[in-house]
Amino acid sequence: MCRNIHTLHNFEPATTDDEVHAAALQFVRKVSGSTKPSKANAEAFDRAVAEIAHITRHLLDDLVSSAPPKNREVEAAKARERAARRYATQATAQTA
Repeated sequence: MCRNIHTLHNFEPATTDDEVHAAALQFVRKVSGSTKPSKANAEAFDRAVAEIAHITRHLLDDLVSSAPPKNREVEAAKARERAARRYATQATAQTA
């Protein structure tokens, strides 16, 4: 779907409201096809972000997991490593 929306469930420390809002904003941007809505659509855009963030927070609060919480720094390092491999492969393919 959107590479900028990351998994938010089962992290230590817990997901912040800012992270939930950022994910909701990315979702609405993707669905609407607009990164900055016009003045005519700003209210609907902002309302959608707020509602999706609210529902997302409820979802995260209600989910349960038997797995141990993931460490943010470890997961970020894994993502950087995957990206480095992916972009190195793409650069090699483009030069070939």
